[in-house]
Amino acid sequence: MGPQAVSGNPSGKVGLADTPAVELALSRSKLYLLLSWGFLFPEEEEFYNYLQDGEFVEDGLAAVESLEKSFDAVKAAPAARDLILPIRKLIEQIGEWEQENFKTWEFSDLQDEHRRVFSNVISLDAPPYETLFGNEHVFQQSHTMGDIAGYYKAFGLELAEVVHERLDHISVELEFLHFLAYKESYALCHDGEEKLQIVVDAEKKFVRDHIGRWAPLFADMASKKAQRGFFHLLCELCKAYLKFECAYLGVKPQPYKETDYKPATFNPPEGATFECGAQDLGNELTVLLDEVGGRSQMDDGGTKEGDGDSGRTGHA
Repeated sequence: MGPQAVSGNPSGKVGLADTPAVELALSRSKLYLLLSWGFLFPEEEEFYNYLQDGEFVEDGLAAVESLEKSFDAVKAAPAARDLILPIRKLIEQIGEWEQENFKTWEFSDLQDEHRRVFSNVISLDAPPYETLFGNEHVFQQSHTMGDIAGYYKAFGLELAEVVHERLDHISVELEFLHFLAYKESYALCHDGEEKLQIVVDAEKKFVRDHIGRWAPLFADMASKKAQRGFFHLLCELCKAYLKFECAYLGVKPQPYKETDYKPATFNPPEGATFECGAQDLGNELTVLLDEVGGRSQMDDGGTKEGDGDSGRTGHA
């Protein structure tokens, strides 16, 4: 069983005293965010400096340490406990790589390595886009893209101009899960069980139906292509962390296999016609985080907009 939105407080709210549960959500949120940053193309030197100064590893190890302590305190999902150690080891390996390579690496080297592994166009051997997996036809891609957009919209998130990626890019999906885990920590402190359960359900469904299905295969393909270095280790870290998250959340995605990676064609299946579908607005958008209140009402059928708190928005 994964995490449940259950409180020992009969008032229906989880108090600030329940620190381990809050710290657990925040630690998970941080690890999602580190992965999201790592997969995004470094257009500016900020992420390079973050790596070079050792802050990526420092923040990652701090999140893992907090995860371990809070995990033991809340006694959640014992089967997932052993999956934390591989995450720690991979972050430590990234630290070893940094110490060795940043003696000679420059910002342009990081950009070149990102291009080599992921390409600035849709790579056919390691595509970082969900809709290229398991969607043989364009209309299927549009359906999947629309479902992803529905999750973002349900939580008051929309895409803005500063990040030039599609809705289904690995970095954007990881950042969405960072937001959900962060919102879970907020709900534990300030919201009742109903809103907390909405967030937890969204985490489970998005991991089960989206990122948990395609990202492990993508990360495996990209890891093999990279062969070495930061992005190889980042892909391995992504696989290890998603394995932990699936165990922690208690979900079992049906993962894609390499035979399920099929770039879409424009030939509709027999008996079907294709008309103008959901428009891909990915190059115009980036996630805006409404930290204190994205709106959501979710049920087993998917996501939809609902009533919720409103709060300040900020850029991811």
